[in-house]
Amino acid sequence: MKPVTLKEIAEQLNISVTTVSKALKDYPDVSKKTKGLVKELAKTLNYKPNTFAVNLRTKESKTIGLIIPVIVHHFFSNVIKGIISQAEKKGYLVIILQSNESYELEKKQIDLLLSQRVDGILISLANGTADFSHLNQIIDQGKPLVMFDKIAKIVKCSKVIIDDRKAAYKATQHLIDIGCKRIAHFRGALLPQNSIDRFLGYKKALLDNNLPYDPSLVYICECGDMSFEEGKKNAKQLLNEHKDVDGIFINTDLVAIGAMTEFNEQGIKIPEDISIVGFSNWFMSSVISPTLTTIDQPGFKMGKTAFKQLYKEIKAIKNKKPKRPKTITLETELIERESTEK
Repeated sequence: MKPVTLKEIAEQLNISVTTVSKALKDYPDVSKKTKGLVKELAKTLNYKPNTFAVNLRTKESKTIGLIIPVIVHHFFSNVIKGIISQAEKKGYLVIILQSNESYELEKKQIDLLLSQRVDGILISLANGTADFSHLNQIIDQGKPLVMFDKIAKIVKCSKVIIDDRKAAYKATQHLIDIGCKRIAHFRGALLPQNSIDRFLGYKKALLDNNLPYDPSLVYICECGDMSFEEGKKNAKQLLNEHKDVDGIFINTDLVAIGAMTEFNEQGIKIPEDISIVGFSNWFMSSVISPTLTTIDQPGFKMGKTAFKQLYKEIKAIKNKKPKRPKTITLETELIERESTEK
């Protein structure tokens, strides 16, 4: 069945196509009676606006691109919810792509989104991204770009982040405050800025409290695979190499839960033998036994904030106004639970 057009509605009501269009858009110069007749007939005939024609006329696709490293991740799923909650209010469709922590795939996905003429792009970088020419390509084409969580500081675009150094410092300081003296760190891959900053926050907390920094206590999750298995593997290695460790700050809750599982299997008591602080505040961190002390990372709020900033920049470009990149830093909170009880 062919889609109903404005012309068909106009012919049935014996009015102009312009009047039908105005009536559907609630223009004040169309009478209430005419608006009612037009809307009732449009509903009866199941009329749908031709969005392609509208987009050509307004030079807007009403779509944005979203690239994230992984979808099946508590933090990123909350970010997606936050973005969609705001995008729907503004009539935007969100094209969600997963880079799988691959720089090459991330580049292809940006080319795809640009070819689809999206109005703007939101991105959290893959761990392997070290060259940023594909990101500058977005900016060079006049498209707004907003990074969140995993960012590149040297790219001149807006960013929505947390203060990872401050949050990591807070987590490590908590371990020190409850009496830990030998504190290890399970960190992410070497490249992502948030992984670097969390490591630096951990290191600074040690030095500020006159505790020695020992690089052998820092375990890197290989290839940035922040997984349950990575946590188990690093915990097993730690027990073989450093039996005197009494505290660990871990880069992500899922890795922390993997480590806790390994400790439980080997008869290491938490927090009596070793105290643990995670990062993100996954749902699982509140139901595992013992419950996990963690840094609450506001994923939903980050998603909402990132879309709002992107929308402002889309509107600025449309209205030919200057678009000024800004960095928005959201607050974090330490959630104390059983894994660090005194």
